[in-house]
Amino acid sequence: MTAPELPKSLIPTLPGPSYTDPAIFALEQERIFEQMWFCAVRASDLDKPGSFRTVQVGRESVLVTRARDDSVKAYLNICRHRGARLCTEESGEVKRAFQCPYHAWTYGLDGKLVAAPNLTGMPDVDRTTYGLVPVHVREWLGYAWVCLADEPPSFETDVIGAATERLGTPEAIGRYQTESLAVGRRIRYEVRANWKLIIENFMECYHCATIHPELTEVLPEFAGGYAAQYYVGHGAEFAGDAEGFTVDGSPGVDRIPTVSEDQDRRYYAITVKPQVFINLVPDHVIVHRMYPLAADHTVVECDWLFLKEVVDAGRDLSRSVELFHRVNVQDFDACERCQPAMDSRAYRAGGVLVPSEHHIGAFHTWVTDRLRG
Repeated sequence: MTAPELPKSLIPTLPGPSYTDPAIFALEQERIFEQMWFCAVRASDLDKPGSFRTVQVGRESVLVTRARDDSVKAYLNICRHRGARLCTEESGEVKRAFQCPYHAWTYGLDGKLVAAPNLTGMPDVDRTTYGLVPVHVREWLGYAWVCLADEPPSFETDVIGAATERLGTPEAIGRYQTESLAVGRRIRYEVRANWKLIIENFMECYHCATIHPELTEVLPEFAGGYAAQYYVGHGAEFAGDAEGFTVDGSPGVDRIPTVSEDQDRRYYAITVKPQVFINLVPDHVIVHRMYPLAADHTVVECDWLFLKEVVDAGRDLSRSVELFHRVNVQDFDACERCQPAMDSRAYRAGGVLVPSEHHIGAFHTWVTDRLRG
């Protein structure tokens, strides 16, 4: 089917195969997820030396751990001997070293090869050279970000810059103290949809009046179709009768004390390409991390972060969590309804965007440019 010439008020989307073709997904893995900074784990999940998590970054399994000096380290999760996967569990803890379950090659928390059967009989084997392959790591907002590129792009420009570009100043996100907040709730979603559909959904609010009744009750301007990312520095204002960012508009928990007066009673959303959404409200922060696993399969891990004293006191967080959990379920259901249509002849040439979705068009241009190299 040939796409008709569009009226000036409409913008073309990516074609359908961009969301279904395994070859295109493999290229995205190579040129996007393996070349950019990727938000891997919450640093507090690595609460002591030897604690670890494994995450899928592009086509690689990455092992993220805390070393003896309390720093966060990351390595390719591959034994240097015969290529066996070193850690097969998603998370865990070792006392002093990682040992390959195949031939018992053993690596310290600093990645060096420390032991192997008959290693003393091979004095020419350099223990650093044959240690684990390191991966670049940075910490920001209390998360460990990794990059597989030999020469990673500027973290300040690509990651911190995304928040500054959205909020207008580098100090604005710092007022939420995200690095010192505690995880009050974490939910993992298995989404049978392409990662780009999820980003596109998060970036626009043209659908909000249709599928998000609870959200538009708290943020009435969302019913008009314009998202919180509509222009620099904009935060959607709470409804006059909403006392908190909760499922029923009831009061939330203790406000983050350093949030400024102009940020109070407002919701801000930030997209950090390629796989992070940050949602800011006065008493908590919600962080989504996407793990694209296949052209039609994306895992989303969502953290609700509150003041540590609020979490430690066992305060009731259910109403705060329930609001965005419902939004997530509604959004992911919509993405899963779209995914099968990406293979339809009706969508082979793509769909269209309305003017309020212009920033999705900019995202599509960004994806296309990345794949062209």
